[in-house]
Amino acid sequence: MDPSDSPLSPLEQALHAARARVLADLIAGQVARADVVSLVEDSVVQRRWWVEQWPEGAGFVAGLVAQDVQDALLERHGRWPLCPVCGSGDPHALEVEPELGPDPHWVCHQAGVKVSPVGSLGSATGTAPA
Repeated sequence: MDPSDSPLSPLEQALHAARARVLADLIAGQVARADVVSLVEDSVVQRRWWVEQWPEGAGFVAGLVAQDVQDALLERHGRWPLCPVCGSGDPHALEVEPELGPDPHWVCHQAGVKVSPVGSLGSATGTAPA
């Protein structure tokens, strides 16, 4: 059997899914430039080591990658993703909840609402691909 024909391990599946979900949100926010995509790749590399050490955490990887990218973007470009729910007041970023858990969502703490699952920001902002 050719190794390239073998199915992805659960670890690789989780990492690929996390990458895809965060990239979808970056595309929805129109910030998926090459330097930003590199931030996603950096996070995936770091989280690969993390989940190799704690395989039970594979379901948490998408939320962690989203938080890593959000933190890196804050340092370099500013807040992301901006809240699409609050129409007035100062622009503010959504947060990932749970911080360490399965089924991560983008949440607006000011309005107290779940905005969308990580990877589905486009449907919340009206920028989902056609």
